[in-house]
Amino acid sequence: MTAIWGILNVTPDSFSDGGRYADPDRAVAHARLLRAQGAGVIDVGGESTRPGAERVPTAVEQARVLPVIEALTDAGIPTSIDTLNADTAVAAVRAGARIVNDVSGGLADDRMLSAIADLDADVAIGHWRGPSSDMYARAQYARVAREVASELRERVSAAAAAGIAPFRVIVDPGIGFAKSGGQNWDVLRDLDDIAALGHRVLIGTSRKRFLADTLGGADGDVTEQRRDLATAVTSALAARAGVWAVRVHDVAGTRDALAIAGAWDGTRGDERDAD
Repeated sequence: MTAIWGILNVTPDSFSDGGRYADPDRAVAHARLLRAQGAGVIDVGGESTRPGAERVPTAVEQARVLPVIEALTDAGIPTSIDTLNADTAVAAVRAGARIVNDVSGGLADDRMLSAIADLDADVAIGHWRGPSSDMYARAQYARVAREVASELRERVSAAAAAGIAPFRVIVDPGIGFAKSGGQNWDVLRDLDDIAALGHRVLIGTSRKRFLADTLGGADGDVTEQRRDLATAVTSALAARAGVWAVRVHDVAGTRDALAIAGAWDGTRGDERDAD
């Protein structure tokens, strides 16, 4: 069954929930709630990758994420670290994170893949064409899903060359990263191209702008609740396409959507375990 990753942004400036969980105690409490609602993994991020976001110093990022990862590990809650920085990845795994989620696929920090090779952790390799500050300038494709799959294949090969075994690799087509709204839908329609790489597939559509655009409102006019409903629908459709995990803010709504889709298809089960 498709697993659920719960998003935990411990930043002041994430596009959807920036500042809500910057306090470590509030972050841990929210993570416990997400876990209780059905998240198999809590994905902890200390640096926003929203469009136009600026990088933050690694020391600041680590001060945000490490206490939370340590507390969740002590509580027996599996975590991943959402980071572009090799040093943060290493520190987070030492603190207990089981997965490194690098939306850049190792391109933002050329030490990332070699660092992960020496860690006892899996890696989620995202499709990326450059930093958030100008990502949309790079959204030029002829056949978007096929090109995304090809570029992911190159990053998977780079991971193998760095010493990361294939069974440790998860691939993420990077919905929202260097892709227009229509291009995001094209990738989702053609997930078979991503699955053909032969690795677990992670999808993250949660609350992203292309959902608001599709619902007919300006980016700031579509409520969080409507985005969460749209996310749950895309997550259920992604599950039908065979993805391994979905990464979402609203775990409860997504779990319900997966349960209903599973009942419809006759494949009900427990989506909690993804670690």
